[in-house]
Amino acid sequence: MKGPTMTAPETQFTAAPGSLDMTSTAVLDAPVEAVFRAHTEQDAFTRWWGPRELTAKVEAFEPRAGGSWRIVQVDPGGGEYAFNGVFHLVTPTRIVRTFEFEGVPGHVSMQTTTFEDVDGRTRVTDHAVFQSVEDRDGMKDTGAEQFAPVGMAQLEEVAQSL
Repeated sequence: MKGPTMTAPETQFTAAPGSLDMTSTAVLDAPVEAVFRAHTEQDAFTRWWGPRELTAKVEAFEPRAGGSWRIVQVDPGGGEYAFNGVFHLVTPTRIVRTFEFEGVPGHVSMQTTTFEDVDGRTRVTDHAVFQSVEDRDGMKDTGAEQFAPVGMAQLEEVAQSL
């Protein structure tokens, strides 16, 4: 396997006006098995999920159907931002889970992540469906589009290390 990529993989981000959906897709220079592990092994997951300047405290992480997850991100000043959800499906090619930012409770999205082999690399597609256009736009406006390529680069780096 090659060493860590120095630039972010090309990432397509889609959030059509008026739609409940938001999707980001990239082809990572890592095999499907490693990218899946980066999503399902707690230590690997916390190394790539979220901005690097935040520290992740894991309070629950059970990547299996019916398992819950709760992660609190802590900023350098001690501010905390909690997220939670439930895993509905976990297979080597697809993970389906809910996602809720506890700072705005009651606005839950359904997220599906798929992993597809592309000649030894992995096409990762993150697709989220929100309860309203306002919820989707709120997530998009908090920097989701700008973070998508950064998150994919961090995911690729961690997957390459596995």
